[in-house]
Amino acid sequence: MAPQLGPHELVHVFSFLEARDLLRAGQVNKVWNEVSMTKELWRQLCLRRWASCKAFPMVVGTQTWRQYYFCRSELEFRVESGRPQDFVCKSISGHTGKIDQLAYVTPHEYRFDERAKSVVCTVSSDCTVRAWDLHEGTEVWSSPVQPAPLMSLVAYPLLQLVVTVDTQGLIIGWKAETGSLWASFCLPTFCSSMEACGHSEGPFLMVACAEGTLYTLTVPQLQVVSKVATFSHTSVSLTCSPDQQWVFVFAQGSDLGPKVFYTQSLLYPSEDGLPVSTSLPVRLSSRACWAPEEAARLMVMHRDVRGMHLVITTFDLKASKSRDRVSILEQQLASFPLPDTMTPHLMQGHGSQVILLASRSELVLFTIHGLQLMAFQDHQRPITSMWVDPTCVITSSLDLSLRVYVWNKKKTCPVLKSCCQLLGGSHRWASGFTHVKSDSMSIAGVEARSNGTSILRSTRRKEEPDSFSCRKYLQLRLTQ
Repeated sequence: MAPQLGPHELVHVFSFLEARDLLRAGQVNKVWNEVSMTKELWRQLCLRRWASCKAFPMVVGTQTWRQYYFCRSELEFRVESGRPQDFVCKSISGHTGKIDQLAYVTPHEYRFDERAKSVVCTVSSDCTVRAWDLHEGTEVWSSPVQPAPLMSLVAYPLLQLVVTVDTQGLIIGWKAETGSLWASFCLPTFCSSMEACGHSEGPFLMVACAEGTLYTLTVPQLQVVSKVATFSHTSVSLTCSPDQQWVFVFAQGSDLGPKVFYTQSLLYPSEDGLPVSTSLPVRLSSRACWAPEEAARLMVMHRDVRGMHLVITTFDLKASKSRDRVSILEQQLASFPLPDTMTPHLMQGHGSQVILLASRSELVLFTIHGLQLMAFQDHQRPITSMWVDPTCVITSSLDLSLRVYVWNKKKTCPVLKSCCQLLGGSHRWASGFTHVKSDSMSIAGVEARSNGTSILRSTRRKEEPDSFSCRKYLQLRLTQ
């Protein structure tokens, strides 16, 4: 009689299985069933399917990795089914001015227990920052009225910190749970761009002011670490790479080439005060984004050498370290011209090879080599905002609708499927959606009103997955 595999050997064999095969193996006998329930097997399945699980650890005792896998899979299946009746929409008002930006402050990306909730913060021209519980549709807290209108904010969910900046350059850190003030710092002029960044040494804040100076601040203390001149007397935009090792800075429409700074040299300035940076060989840049699945792959939209046509050029960045210095190596991977009919105003990356562009009311997907993958013309009026994550794409528009698209992960080439349309209020009272963001448990959209104010529209999936629905999903989907 052939020897039987022990539990340890079975765990090793089962580690090569996908969820469907693991569930089938658990039906063989009692021993195989017990092994198929092993925590580490389901943890590895979650990490393989959703890389974000590494950044958003689950709370021990609230749910198992197996439950997490079932509930999140069912949630994605519901979204892909695209039935508007599966969503609960709420209108949340409170601001007396225009909402200029919003950010999620919920520390856990996915939870399916009794403590699951989604909280966003908003800043407004009414000079306040407010926090909202999207599940309850209620205001959590509101700050005192500030001296000037608030124009932007960033969030550090793991620190439960929100950082805002007003039109006069005053930066304030707020405790996301209570709304109490944490720290503040004042720029010499108004802020042109602000970015929340993380690092192995800890989180930090990048801020560019109108005179072209780039500030690096500690978080949560908001103390200046370095101050660097980028483009003289010019408003600049900035964005950090996925690995947080690079900061891209550009002055829109400038003849000067955009710059890339090595983050380490900003966090730990040298004695001469000069950071490690390089200028990219492009001019008249207008948009840029990073490839989220690459450490430092940058896509830049700019004009060609004659200034006639829009071009997207892709670079890979690397730091070359010697004994006493660091130099930046940039490698141009690809470049292609955009059709003359396109004037993109929004640009995002997906995976390592895909670029999403919004041009007026059209959403278009290209590879970094210029192959057009797909184009959607679902909106009737211009697209105002675009949310992109590994699971879905959501667009907002002045036609007062949100469009939800889902990535088909089974295809070798990225394919986007249009799933559903979520409508706002009446055109009599509203002028369209201006912003949209999602934590994949909910969707938050900012609806501009005809009287110059804004409200929040929260959308979440009806009847969050419970243990019964997850078991039903297991039976109907995974074992087929």
